[in-house]
Amino acid sequence: MKTKEIAGSLLAQDLTFGLVVSRYNDLFTQQLLRGALDCFQRHGAKDEAVTVVWVPGAFEIPLAAQKLAATGKFSALVALGVVIQGATPHAGLINSQVARALSQIALATNIPIIDGVVAADSLEQAIERSGSKAGNRGWHAALSAIEMASLLKKLI
Repeated sequence: MKTKEIAGSLLAQDLTFGLVVSRYNDLFTQQLLRGALDCFQRHGAKDEAVTVVWVPGAFEIPLAAQKLAATGKFSALVALGVVIQGATPHAGLINSQVARALSQIALATNIPIIDGVVAADSLEQAIERSGSKAGNRGWHAALSAIEMASLLKKLI
């Protein structure tokens, strides 16, 4: 028996991307954005194929992502933000609501929306995930966006 396999590639030259970036904690989100843009460039995306949209905070990311998805202009979207746990459960609430909303938008629009929002328990974790020891979550989110956009083109 010969099994058919379908997989996305990591070539971005014929794809378009939207990034929705939280301005809150921009010390970290700027680094995530740099990582994502570097990934897109290294995988062949043209500068004009990438649109960056800034929102006030992580909670506002899903609405902007939904509006971008509705345009039909993007092969994939990437959400970038950093939510750091404080003394209250507020961070957990934001993270779960953002993740749930992004998933719902992706399923409703058939456009990959990659959740690159860092959920950190401390400043140290935020630093690690925004470009130091643990890598750059923005880079990895962009790479996932490329692969998923490529895969979805093959599934149509």
